[in-house]
Amino acid sequence: MVRIVNFNERQSDDGSTFFALTIQGGVELVQSRETGNFYATTRRTSIPSTFDEETCKALLGSEIPGQIVKKSCEPYSFTIKETGEVVELSHRFEYVPDAPSAREDMSESTIDDFVSSEAVKEENHPLIAG
Repeated sequence: MVRIVNFNERQSDDGSTFFALTIQGGVELVQSRETGNFYATTRRTSIPSTFDEETCKALLGSEIPGQIVKKSCEPYSFTIKETGEVVELSHRFEYVPDAPSAREDMSESTIDDFVSSEAVKEENHPLIAG
C-alpha cells in the first residue's frame, strides 16, 4: 500500500494546470555505504491526477493498493534541497498498482458525461441551496 501525503499544482507542456499527488510507501531500513549504519526512509513519487484542489485535500491520508519501485533511467543531476549538493542519479521511483487495469476495461467517460454543469451549481444543490 502507498499513502497520499501531499499534492502540488503543476503546469503541462500546453500551459494548462493540473494537480499531482505525492505518494509514499512504507518505512524501509537502508544501510549506509559510508558508515554501515542503518537509517529509516521511504520511497516517494508523484502521479498526475484529474482532481481539483478540494478533492486532493480530501484524499490526503488515503491509501492506494500498490508499491513504489526503483527504475533505472538515463543519468541526471539532482540538487539536494537541504545541503545544495548536486548528485548524479540513474534511477527514479515509479508507482506500480497491485492489479493494473487492462486498457480495454477502462472507460472513456468523464464525470462531465454524467453530471451537467447546471447540477453542480450551489443554488441547485438540494442540501445547501438557500
